[in-house]
Amino acid sequence: MSFWPAPHVDVPVHATVTLPGSKSITNRALILAALADGPSTLSGALRSRDTNLMIAALRALGTSIEGEADTLTVTPAPLRGGTVDCGLAGTVMRFLPSVAALADGDVAFDGDAQARVRPLSTILDALRTLGADIDGDALPFTVHGTGALRGGTVTIDASGSSQFVSGLLLSAARFDEGLVVHHDGKALPSMPHIEMTVEMLRRADVQVQAPEHSRLAQTWQVAPGPIRAVDWEVEPDLSNATPFLAAAAVTGGEVRIPHWPRLTTQPGDVIREILVRMGAEARVFDGVLTVHGPDRLAGIDIDLHDVGELTPTVAALAALADSPSHLRGIAHLRGHETDRLAALSTEINRLGGKVTETEDGLEIEPVELHGGRWHSYADHRMATAGAILGLRVPDIEIEDIGTTAKTLPNFVALWEHMLDPSLSDQGAVH
Repeated sequence: MSFWPAPHVDVPVHATVTLPGSKSITNRALILAALADGPSTLSGALRSRDTNLMIAALRALGTSIEGEADTLTVTPAPLRGGTVDCGLAGTVMRFLPSVAALADGDVAFDGDAQARVRPLSTILDALRTLGADIDGDALPFTVHGTGALRGGTVTIDASGSSQFVSGLLLSAARFDEGLVVHHDGKALPSMPHIEMTVEMLRRADVQVQAPEHSRLAQTWQVAPGPIRAVDWEVEPDLSNATPFLAAAAVTGGEVRIPHWPRLTTQPGDVIREILVRMGAEARVFDGVLTVHGPDRLAGIDIDLHDVGELTPTVAALAALADSPSHLRGIAHLRGHETDRLAALSTEINRLGGKVTETEDGLEIEPVELHGGRWHSYADHRMATAGAILGLRVPDIEIEDIGTTAKTLPNFVALWEHMLDPSLSDQGAVH
């Protein structure tokens, strides 16, 4: 296994970092385009392992997708049977079974070894209730498509992942009876991702009734009908921006991210509030987010339930702060690419840290850290968390930095260019 020596700096970071598109928006747009009533174009689409897996899967089911860079033309065609490689992409394994149920033929799903333990029975059982014939309750499984799905009403417990709700909603307009989905369980995590799904459906003229933003949200209703073809302009991935903004915060430097959206449903936008609460300055002017780091980083007591994907970045910040932090509301992260709570506590403690797992989060007591090996667990956000720590802690080596290709294939180049003074002086890192 290869280890990447995380760059360490003794001076403030100053850079402008231009990021590729959002994985969450790209993969939702690809599905809506594949199910639409005509061709669609995606501009600014992310090309990463997760999005390339989605493209390959939709092509296997009969959809024409042309373009190799960040501009893609998607032309729908009758869906057919095929084979889907999910890799470790939650959006593929949880969004595509509903699409596969509309295909005429068997669709076989499999993925990485780590993916075979990820919970999927919620979405598969829901589709069975709606009329689908599916063999298996986890990867590998097979959807026996008949070219249509009855649809109707289903009750699920989506407290493990908001993707279970989105995975049903995205295809629901193509179900014969549409869909009514009730959530019955603990509070839903990552509500912004469901709001993103609803907003994108409405842009495609799908009739959706959704609850107001609330963790107690219970019911969504999608009317049957066509999905209008839309030309999608994909926003930069704000969650992928967070490690770079953290670099400014932990070094007392300044990092600028252009094309920051004025209004967005991406959970990554919350990083601005988090950094300000920890002592940094964050402002958006003329579409550019600028974060200026403080002399001393303060700890934070925060509920990350709705923005759990930011936890690895926030945990790294907290480990470098000058006062304790308590990250709450994130028990559901135990079912992500890895058990992120166990992974973060194990790896920070391996470097001399003092992190304690709680029932629903992490307590982080800042102590002086030392170098060592940081394991990524095939989790892209674990790898970038290690890179943040490496800026302040010398001699950290990160296992499998290549796992960042899941959502940001050029992470290493962007990170190293951010720290290159000659490029920083020019004010642009690409």
